[in-house]
Parts: sequence; C-alpha cells; structure tokens
Amino acid sequence: MNESVVKQRTIGKAISLTGVGLHTGKEVTITFKPAPENHGYTFVRIDLEGQPVIEADANYVVNTQRGTNLEKRGVKIQTSEHVLAALVGLEVDNCIMELNASEPPIMDGSSKFFVEAVEKAGVVEQDAPCEEYVVKEVISYTDEETGSEILVMPADEYQVTTMVDFGTKVLGTQNASLKRISDFKNEIANARTFSFLHEIEMLLEHGLIKGGDLNNAIVYVDKELSASTMDKLRTAFGKDNISVKPNGILDNLTLHYPNEAARHKLLDVIGDLALVGTRIRGKVIANKPGHHVNTQFAKKLLKIIKLEARNNIPKFDINLPPVKDVNQIMAMLPHRPPFLLVDKIMEMTETSVVGLKNVTMNEPFFVGHFPGAPVMPGVLIVEAMAQTGGILALSTVPDPENYLTFFMKINNVKFKQQVNPGDTLIFKLELISPIRRGIVHMQGNAYANGKLVTEAELMAQMVKTKNL
Repeated sequence: MNESVVKQRTIGKAISLTGVGLHTGKEVTITFKPAPENHGYTFVRIDLEGQPVIEADANYVVNTQRGTNLEKRGVKIQTSEHVLAALVGLEVDNCIMELNASEPPIMDGSSKFFVEAVEKAGVVEQDAPCEEYVVKEVISYTDEETGSEILVMPADEYQVTTMVDFGTKVLGTQNASLKRISDFKNEIANARTFSFLHEIEMLLEHGLIKGGDLNNAIVYVDKELSASTMDKLRTAFGKDNISVKPNGILDNLTLHYPNEAARHKLLDVIGDLALVGTRIRGKVIANKPGHHVNTQFAKKLLKIIKLEARNNIPKFDINLPPVKDVNQIMAMLPHRPPFLLVDKIMEMTETSVVGLKNVTMNEPFFVGHFPGAPVMPGVLIVEAMAQTGGILALSTVPDPENYLTFFMKINNVKFKQQVNPGDTLIFKLELISPIRRGIVHMQGNAYANGKLVTEAELMAQMVKTKNL
C-alpha cells in the first residue's frame, strides 16, 4: 500500500480519569479504551443496565444548553465536547469511552487533562486507511436568531478560526485560529470554559452547576457585584473572599491567554464537529459559534457526506481488461443465463467489489415487465448486486465451484431511479463486517446514468454443496 496513505489510530491501552461532573456535582470516572478500526467514538454508560452505547453522532444531539448533550433511546451523555476535542486534537479516530454517570468529569473546564491521559495511554496506528471528508466547495449554516454563522471551505488540511463577540465591554471581540491540528495540544487544549456572572447567578439559583467550583470556569463579571451576590458566590464556591480583577474576571483564576475565551470556543467547535464522525480536510470559520449552531452545522455536514458517499460512482477505465470476464464469473457463480445478471467484474479488493451489467432489450423479463414500457424489476437489480457480492465472497474460498450462496436478509432497500434498456448498471458492494462462518454482510449500491438507482443492505450465507 502507498506509504502516503494515512492510517486510522486508536489508543494503546485503557486509562481512567476521575473528577467532578459539572451538572451533577458528583464524582465521575471516564475510562478511555482502545477501539477497533472503523469504530469511531462511542460512549458506554457502565452505570446502567445493559451498558448502553451511544455513538458520537450529530443526529443524537438533543439539546445544547450548557454543553452538547446526546441522547439515544432515553440514555443521555452531557457535555461531550471537551473529551471529543481532545481525541480529534490528537488525531485518534477510534475510541471507546466508558462513563459511570451521564457526563465526563469537567476537570479544569478544558481538554488539557483528557489530552494528557490519552497521550499517557499512547496513540497507535491501525491497518485500515483513514476516512477523510475533503471539502470541495463552501458549505455554511446560519442561525438567523443569533446571527451566528459557521462555514467550511476547501483547504489543504483541517483548520479552524473562531470569532466571538458577546456585546459586553468586559469580553469584547476576540479571535482565535488553529492552522494545523497538530498544534491543538499546545495552543488550544488548555483553554478553559467561561461564563458570565449573570449566568452563574441564574444557574446557582436553579441548582444547575453543582460541580461548578471556580476552578473550572472563567467568570466574566458583566454587572455590578452586589453584597448578596458576593455572599452567594462565597457560599457556593467555598471561598472566604471573592473579588474582581482589573481585567473583569473573578479572582479565582488567571487567564492562560488574553483570548482564552475565543480559544475555548474553537475547542468547542472541534469537539462538536467530531460528531460528523470523520476527519475533515477544510478550513472552518465560525462567527459567534455556540453549541447549537455548531451541532446544526455538523448535522448538515453529515447529510452532505452521506449523500456524496452514496453518489460516489466507481470510476474505472472501461477499455481496460476486466478483473473477471463473463466466463471467469461463470466459473465461480452457479448462475447461468438468463439468470446471470453480471457481465464483468471491474475491481476487487479484500473488502469491496465493482461489477457491471449492460441492460439490453433482449433481457427476457422485459417481455412482461412491462409491455410497451420496459423497466428492469427492482428485485432483479438487488439480485444482480447480490451476484456481484457473491464473487467477492466466493473469492475467499479455494473451491468456489463447490459453494452456493443463499440470501438470509435484505434491509433498507431503496429504489431511486428506473433502469431501462440501453442502461449500463454499475454495482459496488462493500463488506459491512468481516466474513465469519460463511456469513456475508454487505452494503450494495447500484448506479446508472450517473445516479444512484438502488441501495440495499444484504446478508447471505455461503454453503458447501455437499452439506445441502
């Protein structure tokens, strides 16, 4: 394989971190664990029966108040963004995160401690190539209500710029930029979360930041500090004295950077866009970002990526000799005309196969389907996909002529376009999981005239003929 191919990465061993949950105020532990190739990021609630798994997927975002909160079948994960940002920042593609509560520990309100833990566990390369979404044109999302806007444009690598403006004198306008993801650890990871005094007061009154001692949030004082507010803060944060520094923040912390707020917003953008589930090659520009606009943009991006993947028609030189011609296909498959529905195999790897069928008016099914309006039956397109997939499956055994392949299950079948005489059908089948005990599980797509015509998830079993 080409040395320039970037491989997927996971962590070397399990590692745990314990701290306080921002919302619950209780001690919580997160354990990072190595994950297999193509796994992505998953959260596992080990405190619940059955240890339910929640994938880090933008479609599971339920609300974005005080963090990005995911929910799947009633199981929640709160404030996922700082942990996810650490994994993206260290270019880890696959990781399992076990939690004994609904949220990771807040630590100091940044990604620093998560980065340190993952580095301690070690980052290891896997065999599978890395998936990356290459941005080819500007994609944007605007929240009309807040005026927040986020876009991604073509670039040579993943870059992020954030611009924040809260309309307050104390914070003003700030910018932050990350030119390359390898700088995340040193330039962004330790930027802590922040809040305004008026928000803190409200959250305290409603008992919503039980774990929010002043060691994990920069508090910008955007209003006069009354004596009663001082008392409340002293009690809540267990401090004898609280005062405001000349730069307008409470005296619990010293800023790491003058633009720490903008850097933390950049950290949040990286964490929220991790929910797209693939690396991104493009420059993200976020004006007044927030979890709502970030995750809405992630959902939009996810839809576009899925659509492009489905319409990613295999390209090959039709003038080159095929990997298998019709005679070689018949040497492997038991099917014969008129039920042999694949003419050539154009490409084949260990996990995928591309086949081709020229559809002509001579097909016997056109006689009755339909007289005067010939349309290839959808079930036969699915059968043709299965035959193409059968070539891949049977190529894994030394004596394919001694096997038959039987359908077990067909899921998520969609027919998008008609197939008519004169069309060339191109089939692409990819293994969803490795073949085990003769069970073959594949995603199949069929294309004609530059469009996706049929898609289906196919499951079949290879059976030796002497066992029948």
